[in-house]
This record gives sequence, structure tokens and C-alpha cells, in this order.
Amino acid sequence: MTTTSDRTAAQPTAAETPEAPETDRLTGPAFVRDAAAAPEALAAPAAPPRPRRVPVGRPDADGAPRVDVPALHHLLLGRWPQWRQAARDRAADPDFWKDESLSMAEHRERTLEQLRRLAQEGSHQVWLAFPERLGGGEAPGANLAGFEELTVADPSLQIKAGVQWGLFASAILHLGTPEQQDRWLPGAMDLSVPGAFAMTETGHGSDVAAIGTTATYDPQTQEFVIHTPFRAAWKDYLGNAAAHATAATVFAQLVTNGVNHGVHCFYVPVRDAGTMEFLPGVGGEDDGLKGGLRGVDNGRLHFTRVRVPRENLLARYGQVAEDGTYTSSIDSPGRRFFTMLGSLVQGRVSLDGAASVASKLGLAIAVRYGAERRQFTGASPVEEVVLLDYATHRRRLFPRIAETYAIHFAHDGLLDLFDEVFSGAGDTPENREDLETMAAALKATSTDFALTTLQECREACGGAGFLTENRITSLRHDMDVYATFEGDNTVLLQLVAKRLVGDYARQLGKQVRSGQGMARFVVDQAVDRVLHRTPLKRAAQVLGDVAGGAAEHLLDAATQRELLADRVATKVEEAALALRPAQKADPVTAQRLFDDNQVALVDAARSHAELVRWEAFTAALAKVEDPGTRTVLTWLRDVYALTVIERDLAWFLLHGRLSTQRGRAVAPALEALLARLRPHVLDLVDAWGYGPDHLRAKIASGAEKQRQDEARAYYARQRAEGAAPVSEKALRKQERAARR
Repeated sequence: MTTTSDRTAAQPTAAETPEAPETDRLTGPAFVRDAAAAPEALAAPAAPPRPRRVPVGRPDADGAPRVDVPALHHLLLGRWPQWRQAARDRAADPDFWKDESLSMAEHRERTLEQLRRLAQEGSHQVWLAFPERLGGGEAPGANLAGFEELTVADPSLQIKAGVQWGLFASAILHLGTPEQQDRWLPGAMDLSVPGAFAMTETGHGSDVAAIGTTATYDPQTQEFVIHTPFRAAWKDYLGNAAAHATAATVFAQLVTNGVNHGVHCFYVPVRDAGTMEFLPGVGGEDDGLKGGLRGVDNGRLHFTRVRVPRENLLARYGQVAEDGTYTSSIDSPGRRFFTMLGSLVQGRVSLDGAASVASKLGLAIAVRYGAERRQFTGASPVEEVVLLDYATHRRRLFPRIAETYAIHFAHDGLLDLFDEVFSGAGDTPENREDLETMAAALKATSTDFALTTLQECREACGGAGFLTENRITSLRHDMDVYATFEGDNTVLLQLVAKRLVGDYARQLGKQVRSGQGMARFVVDQAVDRVLHRTPLKRAAQVLGDVAGGAAEHLLDAATQRELLADRVATKVEEAALALRPAQKADPVTAQRLFDDNQVALVDAARSHAELVRWEAFTAALAKVEDPGTRTVLTWLRDVYALTVIERDLAWFLLHGRLSTQRGRAVAPALEALLARLRPHVLDLVDAWGYGPDHLRAKIASGAEKQRQDEARAYYARQRAEGAAPVSEKALRKQERAARR
């Protein structure tokens, strides 16, 4: 685990407006792709079985659509169903389950042993991303599809596996030469060399480009001298660093012949493999008890003039000759920096998937409990009401199920794009930029969503949700750090906004250079203000609402896309125009302008992520063959759209995108959809495919139904036998009636 707040650079400045493609490839066909299966180098496991299901007896109303749960489950398994299902089967093995009774030290050792078992298994799923010549599968997408499912077993296992194979080994793979890969990858792959990924520093998380650790080349000995000159330069929060790592991939400022060539990565031994004592010049500390992930041995490392051979510079993008001459295939230091760090984007991609898994687990537990738990009498004086039959309970859980589906489908698109880039099938600069942007946008928003969802699930389960045996609080604790490692969420959204503003600036620049472009642009802006920001647009909406119904308009897919896409475009436009003067301003003024618009930039990026998810959900509907399933999923997509619109309703009203009448229709339309989904909600969570061995929560095991049935039978028997005591309230009512 690394808690680097943003592994790609400092916060973007207002004056930076990089060029971008002419078309919006982030929400179009280039991102929402057909998941055509690709051959895998390793033999894939057998086809996945049908999902485990909990019998729940829930007849639908006559004529109502039904969800084909097995077919939907297969669709949700995605492009690599065998590898994803194999990982879930592994997560159902008790040997991989999180043991809440363990101490921190015991949990760490158990997690290490679990990793060793993963490395020894015949399928070597954890090796899928690595070269075939070393026993891997060269199947990066299949690798991540399985890797993120380790969250089901224990998030500590997922993160420690990510440290070893997704960070330490991947740094060697993506930043090293083939000779360096052959030298160091076998030990990293089979875990004979546990490793740490030493990028984050105590004093620099977000701003990786400004890290303090140096690697100064000494031509006399042909060695690099690795040094942390002050306390803030210590490498911090590093998984495997506290106890298990014998080597580390260390990021440092490369200095040779008096010139700093920026951040590069070095392979550095840190402990004696026999004694596990630090090597000379290397020191460290244990980060100690954390808020979660206690099975990961996070710690600090520092270096006092530690010498490593010249060949230990991972030299794919930068080389130093014996005499200290530096060369690189990438001339621009900035582009070289972003290329090196961009090659490690898989951490963000996998966290987006892991956040989706955690949300599904929490919601499956809460929904299954809510379908059985009864509380308060309603229409019947003797029958208590099932929690899911309350509008408030539907409101707190069902929209989150809809958003989780949207997150899932968007993540599938992200996995496709990741595989296209890292398999080499579509490794273009444009695709890499799209991947970096989308990974940042989706990771930042899905991890935040997972935290709020798990808290809502905890509260929806009452006191039972607070018990560790029901798992939700434990998941919440382990997921907490996901919001800041592999990129602090707020900083990542700024990165996304920078790309969006850059795209807009390029389009504007093309219009200006066309001669009549600026005049046309000014006219378009004026028309937009007249149409959307005056009563004219709202009056047209009111007339339409009277004729066809406000709610019906909101359930139209074209209307939803128009609203969500226009919101993104307008927010980006407003931010870009506000920042435009910064391009020619002095640094102080430019920074002030950026600061003034920072919140708006983050808001625009978040809106963009929501649009991407709507697009992915809508594209997925076309792949659903069963009419009943497609109908229910369309309702679910509409719930997601209305939830997003409702969250930002003030914006739509203030900008004239919705009339007051149509704005008032959002909540009732949403409530009607939630009621319509009530008979199908258990099918929707069953389709995720997580059974009792995955959830491992007593309140989701059917035990609550048994308790409720026992209690209902007891009271029914009392009533039938005439043995039920008369309540004081009923007695007084009888007395008042007699007096009258």
C-alpha cells in the first residue's frame, strides 16, 4: 500500500492547458467498448458456475417483469468471467478469510502466508500481468479482474498482494529493461523477494515531482548514492516496509554531473534475507496501529548514503552511462515524468474495482437483512412491517444499488481500456491519456462512494450493523485509506478537471484560429445564455410538462443525457473561461485565479465521472437479451440518473436547465421508481454473485428470518389460544367506549 496523495504530480496550475483529441473519447465509443473476449496466455479456469443464491421466496405481481438472475450474473462477470469467478471461489475458502480475533502482528503473518499460497498455486492468477517468458500470462485485464475480488476475502490480502505484484513487481516490469525484468521479476513474482514500493514521503504525498530523496551518481565507483537528506524525505506508509520487505523500488531525484534529471526509480535491497535486519545505511520504523488494513505491515524507510550499482537504475525511460552522461528516449522532462508514473496507473484501476466490490458486499448484507427484519406495526395491528417496505429504507439503499451498477459498468469499460493499453493492442499516447484521466475520475469518486455507502448500510442495519460479526464496520475501516492512497481523491479530481479544461481550451483555440471562430463562439455563448438562463427555456419546459408530464420527460434517456452532458460542458466552460486570464498572468495572479476556481474544477470533474457512468450503464442495457431483465435495469438506470440530478438540483434550476415544475417532479418520479423496484431488489443483489461464504455476515444468513418467524408464530399461537394479555391501551379504550 502506498498513501501517495497523487502519484502523478503537484496540483495542476491554472496556466497549464495541454492539447487533447478533437472528439470526446472519454464517454463515446472509445471508452464504452464492446467487451470482446481476448485469448489468454495462461489456461483459464473452467467456466464459472451459476451464482450461489439465498432462497428468499418473493413472488412478483402478476404480469410484472422478472430478472433472469443467472444471465445477469454472467453479464456482470464481464470480459474475463473465468478468472473473476476463480478469484471469488478462492475468496470463499476459509483459509483466506479475515480473522477478526487476530492481533496486528498475527494478522500480518497470516496475510504473508496467504500471499505465499497465492504465489504457489498452479493457476498463478497473480502472475497474469507478467511476461510469458517468465511464466506469466501477459493478460493485464484478466489480472485485475481477479485481483480486485480479493477484497471479498480480506482487504488486507488485496492490498498486500497489490503492493507485491501491482506496485513493487510492476515497477520493475514497466520501468525496467528486459534484462532487468529477467534479473529481478522472478523473485518478485514467486515472493522469494518481498518488496516495498518506496515513492511516498512524509513531506510529499501529492507532489511526487518534489520528493526529497536523491540518487546521486558517482562515476568513480559507477554507483548511485541513495540519500534522504532530512526527516520529511523519509519514505512513508509503505506496505511490506515494516517487517517483510527485503528490497524496494525507490523513487528519487536522479542527479548526475551536477544536473537533476527528475524522479527516477531504483532497485534497492533493504534487508538481509536471512536475518531480516536492515542493510548498512538503511533504516526504518513501523507505522504501527492503523484505522484499518491491520494485515499490511506499513512502515517507513530512510537511506543514509546507500550505494547501489549503476545497473540498479530502472532504465526503460532514462539511462546513465559509465561517465555519468544521461540519456532518455523522451526529451521533455515533464513528459518523461508523466510517462513513468502513468505506467503505474493500474493501482487506481484496481481500487476502482475494489471499491465496487466493497459497496456490493455492504449493500447485499443490508438488503438481505432489510428483507427479513420487521419493525413497527403498520396496516395490520399484529404484523410488523419489513424494513424494505418503508419508503425511507428504500431511499437510503436502492439509489446506492443503482449507482453501484453504474460504477460496475463504468469499471468494465476502464478495464477494457487498461487491457488495450497494457496488452499493447492499443498502446497509443491518446489511449494512455484517456486511461490516466478515467482512472483518476473513477477511482476518486468510487472510493468516496464506497465509504458513504458502507456507513449508510451500517446505519440501515441498526445496532446489528455495528457488530463486527456482520462485517460492515470492518469493511468501512479497511476501505477508509482507499480515499487517499494511489492518489488523494480531491487532487485526482483536479487532474481530471485539468484535462477537461485543456480539451475545452484546444477547441476554443481552433475556433479562434479559423478566422470567424471567435465571433461564432461569442454568438453561441449569447444564444446559450438567452436559451437557458432566462425564463424562455423554462416557459418551454412548462408547456411541455403540461402536455406530456414532467416525470415522463425525466425518464427519457435522451433527456437524461442532455441534462447530464450539458451540466459537464457548462461547468467546464465556466471554469475554463475564468482561468483563461491566468495563461498570460504573473505566477502570483495565476495561482490566485486557480485557487478561486479550485472548488469549481473539482465539481466539474465529479460531474464528468457521473456522466461517464450513465453512459456506461446505458451502453450495458443494449447487451441485456432478456426483456424483463432489461426493463428492470432500465428502471435502475433511471434511478441513477434521477439521483444524480437530484443531488445537483440547485444547479439545474439556477442555470435554467430545469423548470421549477420539472424540478419538483424529480423526487416523486424517483420515489415511484424505487417502489417499482421493490419486488426485484433481492434479484439485483443476488446477481452480483456473492453467497454466504462471501458475505460472512450473520444478519445476511437467514437467521433474522428464523427469529422473526419464531416470534410471529409465538404471538399467533397466543392469539389463537386466547392467552394473549390485553394491553392497557386497549383496555382503556374499551372502558371509554363503555362509559359513552
